[in-house]
Amino acid sequence: MEIRVRRIHDPPEPGDGMRVLVDRLWPRGIRKADAALDVWLPELAPSTELRKWYGHEPQRWPLFRQRYRGELAERPAALDNLLVRAGDGPLTLLFAARDRERNNAVVLARVLQERLQVQSGENSSPTCYAAGFPRYNGFE
Repeated sequence: MEIRVRRIHDPPEPGDGMRVLVDRLWPRGIRKADAALDVWLPELAPSTELRKWYGHEPQRWPLFRQRYRGELAERPAALDNLLVRAGDGPLTLLFAARDRERNNAVVLARVLQERLQVQSGENSSPTCYAAGFPRYNGFE
């Protein structure tokens, strides 16, 4: 399944498939009627405490990723439910943050890809897919 990550402020594209907002708070400047999304899943967003602590400070990104992955590990049913609802995809995870490279949707997309690889029996070691996320891994 293809999993995309896009800002909710960007216009929808025909190939987006299922569009899911994964922020805890509704984004400023976006009317619900104009959001062009299929579902809003605030339960898959970082906790309020983690979101406030991170504050989109780049130096906190590595620890934010680690902590958020820990939170997601406690929500396996919600992750699997999203994958089932998305079917064969594509799935587009929407976020409101200005930073397109360091946000919760990027982490969630990676976690979902890992779950798909485990479920399909594919090799899921980090070296197999690290090239697909150079910034996530600190290579850029």
